[in-house]
Amino acid sequence: MEKWNLKKITPMPPKILLPIKPHFAQKILNGTKKYEFRRAIFKNKNVKKIILYSSSPVQKVVGEVEIEKILEEEINELWQKTSKHSGIEYEYYKKYFKQKKKGFAIKISKRKKYKNPKCLKKDFGIHFTPQSFIYL
Repeated sequence: MEKWNLKKITPMPPKILLPIKPHFAQKILNGTKKYEFRRAIFKNKNVKKIILYSSSPVQKVVGEVEIEKILEEEINELWQKTSKHSGIEYEYYKKYFKQKKKGFAIKISKRKKYKNPKCLKKDFGIHFTPQSFIYL
C-alpha cells in the first residue's frame, strides 16, 4: 500500500493590487517614498505584499513591495511621523486628506521592480483597473 505524506498546507498570505500614479510608483520602487498614504485601508490584516499597478499613461504592473506596518493616525500626527520619507509635498498631503480626521500610511520595506512590466489582463486575468485596490 502506498503511503501519502500529507503535510499541513499553509496558505499564502493575501496580496493586494494597488493602482498608483506613475511618479509615485517610481518613487516607491527607487526607495525615495517609503510610505503610501490611503484615506481607507483594506480590512484583511494578513496582507503582507502589494503589487503595484502604475496607472495611466503607463497602465502596467511595475513591481511589488512588502508591508512593514500600517499606521493609522490623525492627519497632523501622521504627517509628523512620516513626512521625512513621504515622497510628497505637504500641500499635496493636505489636499489628499482634506476633510478627513484620520488617515493611513503603509510603511514599505522590501521592494522589487519588475524588469518587464506586466499586463493586468494577460498576466493577472484582471479586466478592469480597480478604483482603490483588489485582493489577489
